Amino acid sequence: MTWSLALDLLGTFFFAISGSLLAAQRGFDIVGSLLLGSLTGLGGGVIRDLVIGAPPAAFNEPFHLIPPVVAAIVVFFLSGTVQRYSRILLVFDAGGLALFCTTGTITALRAGMNPAAAIVLGVTTGVGGGLLRDVVANRDPQLFNPNDLYAVPAFFGAALMAGLWFTGWLGPSGQLVVAVLVFAFRVLSLRFHWHIVHAQGSQSRHSSDGVS
Repeated sequence: MTWSLALDLLGTFFFAISGSLLAAQRGFDIVGSLLLGSLTGLGGGVIRDLVIGAPPAAFNEPFHLIPPVVAAIVVFFLSGTVQRYSRILLVFDAGGLALFCTTGTITALRAGMNPAAAIVLGVTTGVGGGLLRDVVANRDPQLFNPNDLYAVPAFFGAALMAGLWFTGWLGPSGQLVVAVLVFAFRVLSLRFHWHIVHAQGSQSRHSSDGVS
């Protein structure tokens, strides 16, 4: 097992935990928990592979299905405890985001994509599973929360990975450091309620000038 594959499977597990936790909070049964966890854990990687033009690893290599199954079982037995801590879902989501934006970028670069496309695909890999999870669970996607940073940490991590790749400094330790930095960025943004400028800024200025 390669280092990138190990991180990819770990990211799948973290995202699957977040999906199964949301399923438990919504009162889904064990099958719904498994399906939502699988969608969350595998969705970003499937999108990545389809864009690259490769067979989705989730279906081409069945062991990718193991982390969602384990996640659903863990949440099934511990849901009575973990549901009291709403932040746990966000922490596992942050872990999946950190790992997937790095592995997604590397996979795209290895497939011969240019740096800009690889960064975008790395971000897509990182946010794709969470977006699918929220849409299917009928929840406002975290990606579009105006008072939160979700895609920004993924862009940060994907850009770092592309930079390390082209400078020749990328190795297993570098990939892990970037993932840790993205995770820390995401968790700190939750802790201190960081956000970026809202899109309705110009509209607000018009309103202040008396324009309806």
